[in-house]
Amino acid sequence: MPFDVRRFDIYRKVPKDLTQPTYTGAFISILCCVFILFLFLSELTGFIATEIVNELYVDDPDKDSGGKIDVSLNISLPNLHCDLVGLDIQDEMGRHEVGHIDNSMKIPLNQGEGCRFEGEFTVNKVPGNFHVSTHGATAQPQSPDMTHTIHKLAFGEKLQVQKVQGAFNALGGANRLSSNPLASHDYILKIVPTVYEDLSGRRRFSYQYTVANKEYVAYSHTGRIIPAIWFRYDLSPITVKYTERRQPLYRFITTICAIVGGTFTVAGIIDSCIFTASEAWKKIQIGKMS
Repeated sequence: MPFDVRRFDIYRKVPKDLTQPTYTGAFISILCCVFILFLFLSELTGFIATEIVNELYVDDPDKDSGGKIDVSLNISLPNLHCDLVGLDIQDEMGRHEVGHIDNSMKIPLNQGEGCRFEGEFTVNKVPGNFHVSTHGATAQPQSPDMTHTIHKLAFGEKLQVQKVQGAFNALGGANRLSSNPLASHDYILKIVPTVYEDLSGRRRFSYQYTVANKEYVAYSHTGRIIPAIWFRYDLSPITVKYTERRQPLYRFITTICAIVGGTFTVAGIIDSCIFTASEAWKKIQIGKMS
């Protein structure tokens, strides 16, 4: 007797004349197909879209920066002349720079009565401060008005990703126009290194920060101290990393197979139960009639 490979067929076919279509089966089949289509489209959307995974670790992510952090500052002082406005930088490595002017610009406001300072500079990755003041002016004013609005204060590369909601410009929009004109302002910043890695593996290095602030009028034994706007910063040892990821193809195929197989199996069980119950009810009714 020749060997018949068909004996290994686990998907045996039932002849059509031995099957019985029902309205209930048709209704369940249509619902089943619609449900599978809905789940398939949902999974396809998730497969095409990218997800952002975040993690925390202790490290310096940007070791190639030479120990420097880029800073971008944009601040308006509507009641202080541009000739008086300056930026001073100092830190624990001994840096002390008064009247920093590189990559900076002063734009007169209010017909020359005020000033908008825009500057880009670098700071060392050690605790320190930079402050807007009149310390670099040739002649110190008697009562400098330090009321101000901060338009932007950001560290590192510009990072604008829709799914990443971070404090990259936490002081943007800070308004101190109604504060005491003779008061100093202290902004205490805790800078958190942030890495964003896209699907291609390209990394961008930025920094988020939290901020606390206080306003005060300072005095010494010689009298009132000239006010300034201080930004005192320190770095967190914790790095936040955001990574773009896409669902692997094998997982997508596995999920689709599970959806199709599971839905058809459950639908078959429901249809079988309804059909069995319907046949039993018919027999009961026939028995009553006889």
